[in-house]
Amino acid sequence: MSEKLSESTAPYLENLGIDSLNDMQKEFISRTPKNPHLVLLAPTGSGKTVAFLVSLLNRMKENVREVQALIIVPSRELAIQIEQVFKSLKTAYKVSTVYGGHSSKLESNSLGEAPALIIGTPGRLADHIERGSFDPKSVHTVILDEFDKSLQMGFHEQLKVIFAALSGDQNHMLTSATVLKRLPDFLPFVDHRTVNFLKDVEESNLELKLVHSSSKEKGETLMKLVAGFQDESTIVFCNHRDAVDRLSSLLNEYDYHHSVLHGGLEQIDREKNLIRFRSKVTNLLIATDLASRGLDIPEIKHVVHYQLPPKEDAFIHRNGRTARMHAEGCSYMVLANDESRPDYIQEFIEEFKVGDKLIPPVPQEWTCLYVSGGKKEKISKGDIVGLLTKKGELTSNEIGLITIMDFASYVAVKSNLVQKLLPKLKNERLKKIKPKIEEAN
Repeated sequence: MSEKLSESTAPYLENLGIDSLNDMQKEFISRTPKNPHLVLLAPTGSGKTVAFLVSLLNRMKENVREVQALIIVPSRELAIQIEQVFKSLKTAYKVSTVYGGHSSKLESNSLGEAPALIIGTPGRLADHIERGSFDPKSVHTVILDEFDKSLQMGFHEQLKVIFAALSGDQNHMLTSATVLKRLPDFLPFVDHRTVNFLKDVEESNLELKLVHSSSKEKGETLMKLVAGFQDESTIVFCNHRDAVDRLSSLLNEYDYHHSVLHGGLEQIDREKNLIRFRSKVTNLLIATDLASRGLDIPEIKHVVHYQLPPKEDAFIHRNGRTARMHAEGCSYMVLANDESRPDYIQEFIEEFKVGDKLIPPVPQEWTCLYVSGGKKEKISKGDIVGLLTKKGELTSNEIGLITIMDFASYVAVKSNLVQKLLPKLKNERLKKIKPKIEEAN
């Protein structure tokens, strides 16, 4: 590797398939040893997760049976994503992830044998601290990822509980995609250093376009717009979950495949919908601002604001899902005739006219299969590939993204092969079990 990395760090990055770090990652990693309190400002999609995980690994000690670090995040999806990246590093350290929406008792059992790292949302971490599920006094490093988002979402009181329980002399890493005006009083430090890569962001390749509509036909206008994108990856943002559900019902009437994401969904449904979208089983995601930050959703071609957010920060973060890391993308604002632009949009924006006719939906290239076995049965991606190629007679090009969860797995396969594939897999063994394999609901 071209960067000067410790001998213990380089293999971890190789496990991620990374052979070089970007400038932001190199600077942040090089500055953490000398700066106990470090703030990282960098745009969405720039690789902040790798930067702080490598920095953390350089501080952790092996053969220590106590909690060494906390990573605090604003959403359960982000917690799961960081856990997946950390596990992909293939370290010797145990990690536990805690968040609302699943069994607190299972989490407590996992925390009973102290993990080296705990990743969690503020509310659930505060709950475990108050229950005494783990001893926070041993924590030497606290990472607050998307810290500004946690404050915006009103997690002040839960964060106060967490920091009151810590020793007070731990190191800190804070990350944000926006400039932090001031740090809250409950943080046990004042003096800190900042690595700011927001000021050096290159000119975006993002195009802004305006779509006019009557109020009555706004949903139909949206449908004509996204239908014109065909199979290009698109996120449509709404301000409220009921608008997401209304658009979803409209799309279902016309058989347009899509996924939805908002805080009212059960956690398992949120995870399955994101898996479908990442796997390109669906190329259209209708979502609230839950999808605007933190989540690993690569290669978004189009962002559509069905409802414009009241604050500019949210508008910027939504647009940050496309035109990432030098790629090109387009952002569309669907504005009804009785709606006015928010004050933060002053510049002239080119108008985009949708077609008069509704383009029929494109057939799904990929279908998502459910496998009733996961990490708890020690099933790996290689096991699933082996089953699909040997028993299912698929080639590697006919197998898409594979996601392994605790008790289930999901795999994308070419849609035109599913009906012949499933009978071949019936009653076949995967490790020590005979899993149910079927199309995911």
